Amino acid sequence: MKQETYFTQLDGIRFLAVGLVLVDHWLAERNVLPLGVLGVTMFFVLSGFLITRILIQSKLKDDKVGRSHWFSVKQFIIRRSIRIFPIYFLTIFVLYALDVPPVRETVWWCLTYTTNIYIATKEHWMGTIDHLWSLAVEEQYYLIFPYLILFLPVKNYLKVLFSMIVLSIIIRIFLFLNGNEWMVQYVLMPTCLDSFGLGGLLAYYFTFKKETIFEEISKTKYLIASFILLISLMFFVRQYQLSSNQVHHFGNLVLERFIGSLFCFFLIAKAVTGYDGIMKFILENPASSYLGRISYGLYLYHNFVYNVYHTPNTSIVMKVLHKIQSVIPILSQNLAFELIYFLAITVFLATASWYLIEKPVNNLKKHFTY
Repeated sequence: MKQETYFTQLDGIRFLAVGLVLVDHWLAERNVLPLGVLGVTMFFVLSGFLITRILIQSKLKDDKVGRSHWFSVKQFIIRRSIRIFPIYFLTIFVLYALDVPPVRETVWWCLTYTTNIYIATKEHWMGTIDHLWSLAVEEQYYLIFPYLILFLPVKNYLKVLFSMIVLSIIIRIFLFLNGNEWMVQYVLMPTCLDSFGLGGLLAYYFTFKKETIFEEISKTKYLIASFILLISLMFFVRQYQLSSNQVHHFGNLVLERFIGSLFCFFLIAKAVTGYDGIMKFILENPASSYLGRISYGLYLYHNFVYNVYHTPNTSIVMKVLHKIQSVIPILSQNLAFELIYFLAITVFLATASWYLIEKPVNNLKKHFTY
């Protein structure tokens, strides 16, 4: 049974996801749309699809060759660790050595992938390492979900996946009605399960109902309808915020992630079967494909290159920027140039990370096939 099918356009989806996050984080208040939220949601749905598909195929192969599912558990953990841990822990080590706040004070939260729990319990963000919360969510998901797929009968998969979606929404509603600080329902792993669940549904239908349900899901009309729904929600949320002076409310705390996940559900389904035309070019051109491949590094490093709230003018990145702008005055206060400058540095760091660390280490995965 072949597991390593490579969906070319999914690299382009990764590029879109990380691009949305970078634009959102670097523009801050200049951007009024929740692009970062949508970008992270896209990553979650994509992870749900890819991880669930791998696990389902592993279970089917276990059953076919008569081996224990614990073999697949071990392989999954090793392969995920090889992919995720090296540059993550290296980054934490470097930040700790340079005494970048608040790493030393929160180092155990960082090392145990629980920064999202720190944010939820302390009810405040973590400065330049804010973005690590989503990596913590993914890791916590990996610690639980594989056992459900590998050890439960296939007939229970749909119940599990739909339950994840419903439970996640119920938890967000409960936290909202209970008056919890907004970041609590934003960063906790259980409140993100609708994204993973919808991605899991894609994997289930692709594996077992590819010629029927999955083919129907991948039709463009559903993508367009979900996009219209998402844009309508964004418009409603924005207008409500302006009229009520409420930044956080039911629309963006409860509905936004689900509607965004639904849009990503159809977006990814179509990418799996393959877009044509302009979308094919966007997702498959060499730049998109490459940036998608190094998207983990882009996401991990971008906040250290520049963060509108936490990067001081005394940082090396900002000193060089100001020097360039003093030499070429036309570039002073030029937002487009600043974004290109930050992106160039981030791409350079992610490229070095990919070729010097990630790619060589990833080659070890061939020794741990399913």
